[in-house]
Amino acid sequence: MKHQLESLLTDAVDSLCSDGSLPDDIKPEIHLERTRDRSHGDFATNLAMTLCKAAKSRPRDLAEKIVAAIPASDQVERIDIAGPGFINFSLTPAAWHQVISTILDAGDHYGRSDIGEDRPLQVEFVSANPTGPLHVGHGRGAAYGATVADLLETVGYRVHREYYVNDAGRQMDILAASVYLRYLDLAGVEAPFPSNGYQGDYVWDIGATLHRSHGDNWVMPVATLLAGVPADDPDGGDKEAHIDGLIANLKQQLGDERYRAVFDAGLNEILANIRQDLKEFGI
Repeated sequence: MKHQLESLLTDAVDSLCSDGSLPDDIKPEIHLERTRDRSHGDFATNLAMTLCKAAKSRPRDLAEKIVAAIPASDQVERIDIAGPGFINFSLTPAAWHQVISTILDAGDHYGRSDIGEDRPLQVEFVSANPTGPLHVGHGRGAAYGATVADLLETVGYRVHREYYVNDAGRQMDILAASVYLRYLDLAGVEAPFPSNGYQGDYVWDIGATLHRSHGDNWVMPVATLLAGVPADDPDGGDKEAHIDGLIANLKQQLGDERYRAVFDAGLNEILANIRQDLKEFGI
């Protein structure tokens, strides 16, 4: 509808250029906006105010000339001039209803296009680190990402949807250490839990899975685990040195194979949980 109104205004400007009311080389930018108050019509333009200098005319006088030059249209019920020279358009009911027939005729194809020309496009979304279950914020990202991907597909792009699994780095090592400490708890070994470890109930569940699989075979003395590790200071920088030292000891004492098993126990169970959540969410 805005395009049709812009076309009517362009015709009016061309007419005023032809009769000398406006310079014949003028190429105005036409801005149409929805009115804030429906009593002022449906759309409004400040065209007369932007062209009054070129026309050497008062804005309201120029607005009257523009309105007089606008071609008749069965989409426009009324045109009014308001304030210093705003031109307000009120549309006919038919103008609002015509899109309904277009939608019904097009059916499921309404709104679709081929502007993407089957070009490949990747959309990465959610991509939460697999250190814990998804939360509501991740769900919001999932909804936005899936909708963006669907819209791009609807206009002709070949969309690849990706969840980037960042299963490496310090945060994953902190998860592995947290799982191992819960494993020790379930084996009856009391070990202090780091203030910046992962403390959710899901870590207990993973530790229990590890304990069911290996019993007490992977238990190490707390003194060995904490050898040379700075004390945990929740309010200071020592808490970072504490967790890093604990991770280093854990890797050394367990060895590559067993440490990787602890690491994968956390990773795989959390990823399975994430996949199930996204499946139930329809993503």
